[in-house]
Amino acid sequence: MSPAHGFRGRHVVSADDFSKDDLLALLDTASYFESDVGPRLAGKILATLFFEPSTRTRLSFESAMHRLGGSVLGFADEKATSRTKGESLADTIRMVECYCDAIVIRHPQEGAARLAAENARVPVINGGDGSNQHPTQTFLDLYTIRKATGRIDGLKVGFFGDLRYGRAVHSLAKALLHFDVEMTFVGPSMLRLPQELREKIAAKGRLSKEVESLDDAKPLDVLYVTRIQKERFPDPSEYERIKYAYRLDRAGAERFGPDLKILHPLPRVTEVATDVDDLPGALYFEQARNGVTVRKALLSLILSDAEFPAR
Repeated sequence: MSPAHGFRGRHVVSADDFSKDDLLALLDTASYFESDVGPRLAGKILATLFFEPSTRTRLSFESAMHRLGGSVLGFADEKATSRTKGESLADTIRMVECYCDAIVIRHPQEGAARLAAENARVPVINGGDGSNQHPTQTFLDLYTIRKATGRIDGLKVGFFGDLRYGRAVHSLAKALLHFDVEMTFVGPSMLRLPQELREKIAAKGRLSKEVESLDDAKPLDVLYVTRIQKERFPDPSEYERIKYAYRLDRAGAERFGPDLKILHPLPRVTEVATDVDDLPGALYFEQARNGVTVRKALLSLILSDAEFPAR
C-alpha cells in the first residue's frame, strides 16, 4: 500500500498523527491537483461545521469540494443551530454524520476536533481547535514552502509574532520536526512557545534560537508571520499592550536578503505592512490560493479509492 492510500477514511485531527511519508505523499499528490482533475467526488457531501469565524479555511474547503464535483452543507454561525438549545457537541456530530461523507469542524475549544472524531463514523477534519492545532493549514504551508524553495530539508525557518496562541505555528512546528530544519522563534516573552512544544523541538535538535527582536533572527530562508490574536487573550489589557509591537515592513524584510520567503496564515491586521506585498518572496496570498489545491488533494485521498500520480 502506498502512503497516499493510508489516507482513505482517515480523520485529520493533529499534525502529530502524520508521518514524514504521509506528509510527502500528500504534497506529491497535491501537485496533481494544480490543474482541473474533474468531478472526482461527484455524489459526495462535505459538512462544514464552523463554530468560530473563518474565511479562508471554510471557503477553500467549499471551493475544493465543489471543484471536485461534490456538494457542501453546514453552517458558519453556531447561533443558527440546535447548540443554542443545549445540544452537546457529540450529539451534533452524530446527527450531522447522517447527512454527509466527511466533516470539517472549527471550534474555539481545544480538543473539540478530537472529541468530534471519537464520536463520528465519517472522517473528521480539524479546521482549527482553539489555540491547539490547524493541521490542514500546515499541509498547505508545507506545500507552499516546498513549491517556492524546491525543498524542506536544510531550510532555516523563523516564526514571528504570537507563538503562544498561534495554532498554525504549533502545527507547522510539529510537522517540521520530521525534516532537517532549523527553527527560530521571535516574539515577546509573554507569547513564547508553550513549554511542552518547546521541549519537543529542543529534544529533536531543531531549536536554533528564541529571540525578541527580528534583527537577531538572521539568517532565515522562510519567515512565518502571525498576528497577535486578540480573541485568545484572557486579559484584553495584555493584548492592548503589545498589539503593535511586532510588525514586518519592507525595510525589515529586505534586511534578510532577496531570497526570503514570507508566509502568513492570514488574516493580517497590522503585523505585515502592505509595502511588503509586492516583494517577490511575499507568498501569503499564493499560500491562501494553495489552500484549495491541497484541500482538493486531501479530500480526494480521504474520500476516494483512486490513485493520483504526482506531477
